[in-house]
Amino acid sequence: MTLHTEAPIAGAYPAEATEDRAYGKVFWRIVPFLMLCYVVAYLDRVNVGFAKLQMSSELGLSEAAYGIGAGIFFIGYFLFEVPSNIIMNKVGARVWIARIMITWGVISAAFMFTSSETVFYVLRFLLGVAEAGFFPGIILYLTSWYPAHRRAKIITTFMSAIPVSAIFGNPLSGLLMDSFHGTHGLSGWQWMFLIEAVPAILFGVATFFYLDDRIADATWLDDEEKRVLTANIEAENQAKTASPHSISGTLTDRRVWLMCLIYFCFVLGQYGLNFWMPTIVKASGVSGNLNIGLISAIPYICTFVAMLALGRSADRLRERRWHLVVPALIAAGGFIAATIATSTTVSIICLSLAAAGAISCAPLFWSLPTAFLAGTGAAAGIAWINSVGNLAGFLGPFLVGYLKDFTGTNSAGMYLLAAALVIGSLAVLTVPAKTVNR
Repeated sequence: MTLHTEAPIAGAYPAEATEDRAYGKVFWRIVPFLMLCYVVAYLDRVNVGFAKLQMSSELGLSEAAYGIGAGIFFIGYFLFEVPSNIIMNKVGARVWIARIMITWGVISAAFMFTSSETVFYVLRFLLGVAEAGFFPGIILYLTSWYPAHRRAKIITTFMSAIPVSAIFGNPLSGLLMDSFHGTHGLSGWQWMFLIEAVPAILFGVATFFYLDDRIADATWLDDEEKRVLTANIEAENQAKTASPHSISGTLTDRRVWLMCLIYFCFVLGQYGLNFWMPTIVKASGVSGNLNIGLISAIPYICTFVAMLALGRSADRLRERRWHLVVPALIAAGGFIAATIATSTTVSIICLSLAAAGAISCAPLFWSLPTAFLAGTGAAAGIAWINSVGNLAGFLGPFLVGYLKDFTGTNSAGMYLLAAALVIGSLAVLTVPAKTVNR
């Protein structure tokens, strides 16, 4: 896999060469680091799906109870998302993202002390509170460095951390649970929570010393590079004349609420799959936590390739809507096909289509609201869209768990996820192409 480095083009004019050189520096300075941070964040958010394989039986959790616990994370996330992003807009990304990562690392480690449904619910809620603002904060941070015509590729590269965390995290979680089970009287899932929480704290400390809040603070850019990057961002912000400029104006803007609906539908498909992937793979006939981890990594390898390809294509063609609609519909078909799969191989192929389509929608989606939001409107709007959309992270796991308890199969839950993706696709087509195709 070759990442786009924004290298200078042979024969380019001096100004173009300066711009390409500057964006190449920005890419290698901040994007790989932010990807690593998001790998850690996502692993700590969804490793509860692997813990379930041991924890549910040890603590006596029902499928619905697990679904509530997995999803209640997003209630805390919802309540504190907008305030967190507004604070970050004032104090800067360096301090605030460091605070977020250290806090969630400590709480994630505390999951090893889970002893009942109530403790499980409380810790998942607190984890959501701690992590609130991380993802929208990163999106807001990237908009302060990259203009719209470069943004889809950068956001998809950053968010490829989602499948990367699953590719490496799923086998790691399974290995930790199998290898450490019973060590010093602790279960494998307890060791997994403790060990996988440590990187969050370490990266939180590193963030404080590594990130620069603004282009002007970047000592690794020369003055001409800073001037070119700043001019691009200022020109784009001046063009966003239709952006709401206050928090109240943002939260009552009909376009923002349409974005909430679209993102809600896509997140429902994404988290419904992420939290239940180990369970679905196990139901297809795979045994052993490590084997389940290795097999469940396959759909995420497909997702990683799809995300990068779609992001590059969306920027090259400057087309946003159909780059969302087509993957979403493919994912819906994958969910439906998975319900009638007759073998593990066919099931994994279907889940690969579902994962590649559903998870790729998330980074591609952010080209829509960032095309018209700027300033305070961007800080509040991105956080509000992300917080409302991520309520699907609560509803999705709960409904999938409830439907499985009620019907005894995974099929009804998969149909629900497919329907959500179709609704999201139809909503995307109502967005005017001229607003977002930049």
